[in-house]
Amino acid sequence: MRIGIDLGGTKIEAIALDSTGNELARKRIPSPRSYDATIAAIRDLVAALEAETGEQGTVGIGMPGAVSPATGLVKNANSTWLIGHPFGRDLEAALGREVRLANDADCFALSEATDGAAAGAKTVFGVILGTGVGGGLVVNGALLSGPNAIAGEWGHNSLPFVLADEMPGPDCYCGKKGCIETWVSGPGFAADYMRDTREALSPEAIVAAAEAGNRPARLALRRYADRLARALAHVIDILDPHAIVLGGGMSNIAALYDEVPSRWGAYVFSDTVATPLLRHKHGDASGVRGAAWLWPEN
Repeated sequence: MRIGIDLGGTKIEAIALDSTGNELARKRIPSPRSYDATIAAIRDLVAALEAETGEQGTVGIGMPGAVSPATGLVKNANSTWLIGHPFGRDLEAALGREVRLANDADCFALSEATDGAAAGAKTVFGVILGTGVGGGLVVNGALLSGPNAIAGEWGHNSLPFVLADEMPGPDCYCGKKGCIETWVSGPGFAADYMRDTREALSPEAIVAAAEAGNRPARLALRRYADRLARALAHVIDILDPHAIVLGGGMSNIAALYDEVPSRWGAYVFSDTVATPLLRHKHGDASGVRGAAWLWPEN
């Protein structure tokens, strides 16, 4: 049995899968806001799943941020109470077994590459378009991590093929300006619409207005699709993945799956672009399923 834990800022979700990926049990609790309470919550979730199924499982954790290869401590996590702690070591002590950890976007990519929208593809770039922008790369069924534990962090590169009116770009929490995340995240999309119209709307409301024929909303959605096409064109130029899968709230905009591929050919260094742009299969469950699949050999 595989157990996956998706550690989010507002909730922790846990799942138990059998050897073929069928769901055996699932639990969800609000996320504690302290480090020690987070360790205890994960310990108790694992115990609850094992009591319900009558089996012991391997444990994989999808987490915000990453564990620094240099120090073994958490870095870059928006759940700031994790930062600077030896999260993996403390979890292993609490659970009495080895634990595997990966970034939550990596877990999304692994899930969709294993038995999701991109199952069978040799190389898969999984994209999270939500409150932030993240990504993960799966090659021949295995996550690519890299020596800095940042593979797939395309959201903190600058928007490519930048236009004059896009410079220097919005401020990003990372300290730079014009990061891809500031343009194609959900908040980035809403901020772009507000700069143009002086009207504050949620991403969902902007999309609904665009579908109803509202011109400023349609223009905002067109700008969004073009920026996403430019950003993914750079990924294609560097990685040339066999599939790109979108997840996160913005991935539910149906128009993107035609609009973005129709635009990225102008930016990709190739005479043709055969890369499919796919919508997630497992939706909000991809992160927790991917965490369980961190143990593919079971």
